[in-house]
Amino acid sequence: MRVSGPRRALLETLFGAAGPLTADELAGELDLASVYRNLDALEAVGLVRHVHVGHGPGLYALGARRDRGYAACEGCGRHAALDASALEAVHAVVQAATGFTSDFSHFPIVGLCPDCAADPSDIPDPAKEHHAHP
Repeated sequence: MRVSGPRRALLETLFGAAGPLTADELAGELDLASVYRNLDALEAVGLVRHVHVGHGPGLYALGARRDRGYAACEGCGRHAALDASALEAVHAVVQAATGFTSDFSHFPIVGLCPDCAADPSDIPDPAKEHHAHP
């Protein structure tokens, strides 16, 4: 694969990032359509991967960080990377209960973060939002 200027810029940004970023955050001065094309190409060769955390846009991270899983809060949208060692017990429980092996690097473990769990009154009720009448 040829590493063009835009691809190099994307990889450098991801390498320096503390966590996964959206395509918009990665775009900077680049055309967003070009960013998506380059991210797809980089993902196809395993240099980049994407993860979905909650209802927001997909996030992109370096492919070498695939051993991480993620947890996402349904209340506030916050997400956190989980080390592979922390997930070993979770993988074992999922496999024992279902027979399936699990991978939380693309789709996260979803629940409530400690702050939202402590005060669930701040969490919007999606059922009320979708069925509200003007």
